Amino acid sequence: MPGPLEGVRVIEFSEIIAGPVGGMLLADFGADVIKVEPPWGDPWRSTSPGPTGPNESRGFIAVNRGKRSIRVDLTRDAGKSVVHKLVEDADVIVLNHRPDVPYKLGIDYETLSAINPKIIYCEVTAYGRLGPNRELPGYDVIVQAITGMMTSEGHDVDGLPRAVNVSPVSDMATGYAIMMSVSAALYYREKTGKGQKIENSLLQNSLRMQQSSLTQVDEFPTPRQTWRDEDLPVLKEAGVPFSEIYAMYRDQRYNPEFAAYYQPYETKDWVISIGCLSNPLRKKMADAMGVYDIRFEPDYVRESPESVTFAEGLIVTYRDLFKTKTTDEWMKILTESGVPCGPMRFIEEMVYDEQALANGMIVETEHTVSGNVRGPGPLSTMSESPLEITRSAPAFGEHTDEVLHEAGYSDAEVAALKANSDVF
Repeated sequence: MPGPLEGVRVIEFSEIIAGPVGGMLLADFGADVIKVEPPWGDPWRSTSPGPTGPNESRGFIAVNRGKRSIRVDLTRDAGKSVVHKLVEDADVIVLNHRPDVPYKLGIDYETLSAINPKIIYCEVTAYGRLGPNRELPGYDVIVQAITGMMTSEGHDVDGLPRAVNVSPVSDMATGYAIMMSVSAALYYREKTGKGQKIENSLLQNSLRMQQSSLTQVDEFPTPRQTWRDEDLPVLKEAGVPFSEIYAMYRDQRYNPEFAAYYQPYETKDWVISIGCLSNPLRKKMADAMGVYDIRFEPDYVRESPESVTFAEGLIVTYRDLFKTKTTDEWMKILTESGVPCGPMRFIEEMVYDEQALANGMIVETEHTVSGNVRGPGPLSTMSESPLEITRSAPAFGEHTDEVLHEAGYSDAEVAALKANSDVF
């Protein structure tokens, strides 16, 4: 596959989402990614949503594009030997397991770097290599809970927070981190000749995605940070139910000051979303819609009761106004005034979106089992090393013979390995 990482070989020992996304992004940028699967396959082939054939699913196809798949039983010495031979000529290892698993399977950093000292070894865990939770398994939904993402998001069912479900956000962010970290390590190796170990985790990326809320300036705490220190310990000690504490926290997060300029509104026929994050943009919207906003006055005091009351009333004013015209009419008025806005859509519509298609953001590939696949295109457009998505996700073990031959095994040796139940 073309791209800036052409010639880079990645051996991927990962499953479900985080590790596979990292491997997929590396493949998108041109790396040759060989996915090593156990005899039963990546569990995501059968447990993710949408079966699309034997050992295939929509979820698996979505996060394994561009790779080659081989079957190897790493619980057997013969299987370990095959993988160790593949590592001799590899550049990168990507894996996501509990910290103890790589040692049991013979794919830990110490073992593989002894075979290939220039290897770049990227390991993903749930919580990091150190600390009291280092050995615990973890998934996106758990990390969203323990990092406060759920309580911040405000998606509730029966009074309990629910996960951000448009995407497994911690998993996806970790996949991006794999790609960035590996690319940086490849650059470092180009300069120094040295391989290295990279450690990443779901916890690390979940925290990073909440950077604004997590950032604390000690001398200027936010109201929520003060509430955390002064009220929350007392409430927990008193045995106040979670639902009541959660309601108090939600009140702390409520800030109507600029909400009127950063939310969706129902129009006469549909819904439009507005995104004005600066006062000049907010003023453009107010002027375009003929609305007076006291916050543009020089003597405006944001903490005053009348300012809070006005902010809450302003949302109602805009709601009523938007219902007087269609989405297309408002799009024309606001766009001509320089106001950022867009119509509400469903994600399934984007497969055929004119703008996305025009920029190569939707691509088609052919899966050997499931047929034609449409999905997101590459992350970037590059003038000198263009990215081209040509390969769908691999069928289970599809490239076993091919990869073994490339590793130097003869036809007879491949046949002997395939006859050995200790390997596959």
